Amino acid sequence: MGILIRNGTLVCPEGPVQADLRVDGGKITAIGKDLPVESCQVVEAAGKLVFPGFIDTHTHFEMNKGLVNETADGWATGTLAALAGGTTTVLDFSEPQRGASLASALDTWHRRADGRASCNYGFHMTIKDWNPAIRAELPSMTRAGITSYKIYFAYDNLRLSDGDAYQVVQAVAAEGGIVGCHCENGDLVSAGIAAQKAAGRMGPEAHPLSRPAVVEAEAVNRWLAIGEMAGCPVNIVHLSTQRGLEAAQAARARGQKLYVETCPQYLVMEDSKYLLPGFEGAKYVFSPPLRKQEDQDALWAALESGDIDTIGTDHCSFNYKGVKELGREDFSKIPNGIPGVEHRPVLVYTAGVAAGKITAHAMMQLLAAQPAKLFGMYPQKGALQVGSDADITILDPNQSGVITAAGQHQNVDYTPYEGFQTACTVDTVLLNGELAVSQGEVLQTYRGKYVSRGSCAFWR
Repeated sequence: MGILIRNGTLVCPEGPVQADLRVDGGKITAIGKDLPVESCQVVEAAGKLVFPGFIDTHTHFEMNKGLVNETADGWATGTLAALAGGTTTVLDFSEPQRGASLASALDTWHRRADGRASCNYGFHMTIKDWNPAIRAELPSMTRAGITSYKIYFAYDNLRLSDGDAYQVVQAVAAEGGIVGCHCENGDLVSAGIAAQKAAGRMGPEAHPLSRPAVVEAEAVNRWLAIGEMAGCPVNIVHLSTQRGLEAAQAARARGQKLYVETCPQYLVMEDSKYLLPGFEGAKYVFSPPLRKQEDQDALWAALESGDIDTIGTDHCSFNYKGVKELGREDFSKIPNGIPGVEHRPVLVYTAGVAAGKITAHAMMQLLAAQPAKLFGMYPQKGALQVGSDADITILDPNQSGVITAAGQHQNVDYTPYEGFQTACTVDTVLLNGELAVSQGEVLQTYRGKYVSRGSCAFWR
């Protein structure tokens, strides 16, 4: 039996359209006015916004496996939360052990995700080592549907040298892929942490002071210089500052091709959270940290102007009790990460669309179309058009909600967005053409499929 979504506002590639949409065999088969019901199950969408299923470009599920600071969300809970929140595809970061092959990481992530995911999923690949053996693996990664990679400029156990980063960018580009970078200057972060400790600041309030805006801006400039030298497009992940943004805008003005991701936390919160009483500020320890109001304002202006391309969550959930608390005496030992995969769509709609900062069409581009294009899934994903996959999310702007830890599907003991009033709710989600969420209730689990991705589409 097919499904007919009737009387909704479809947020299509060309803009919002009042129309019906038919789904059959996992695909969108018709879009038009007054489509016949025939034998379809009807989903009434009058007064609601119908989007292509949202894509989260940045998650970390089941990290630190077996350690005391293992992430609270594994694949079963993380993808269920994503689905409940209207996200139908996640791109998670597979990470090899130091000295291990990329293939070993891919095998591990498939073992963790296959058969346990409630939304569709793909993998970015983290490169910690760079040598002839790792380079030789890139073609096999391409055949396996891996066309995006990540490197770090921070963290001693993760970061690459500039020379290695340059070679990675060129080698991945030759495969039709793209590399993203965690842009913080690792040496300056280490110096900043040491300076805060020397000053006697050991609580969460020291976290943003140890990683000021200049730490990100320097790394963004360096990453863009590497991309320019390599002659290849590059991606900046979780951009948080006005200074980093200005570096990206200046590079674009010179004609450089680059892409920028930011996250909801940088759009709806600022660094006063680290001054909360007691140890509450630990809930907001992630990197880059929360910034100033002027940074938030600059990011929203960039979203409106199109200077930011995607919004991912950087979901990396650590429980507060017993895990974040590991850093009670030393802020640098607080596990870095924030939950959020469930709440991104309603946060962006509320703080962006309902607030008049961006349009529903811009939200669709940021959360669906542009992620699908950049990461080799378009128009299979990210578009409401005939022939595309029937991953569909319906938001109800006539229903408000409140984000609470007690009401979330994320398997973590807090939410940084506790008490946030939302201007919409997730009404219905179709996954691979099947009704997966109805009136906010999850109907099916473990139906997610691996998405083998093609070459990245560079539209800039």
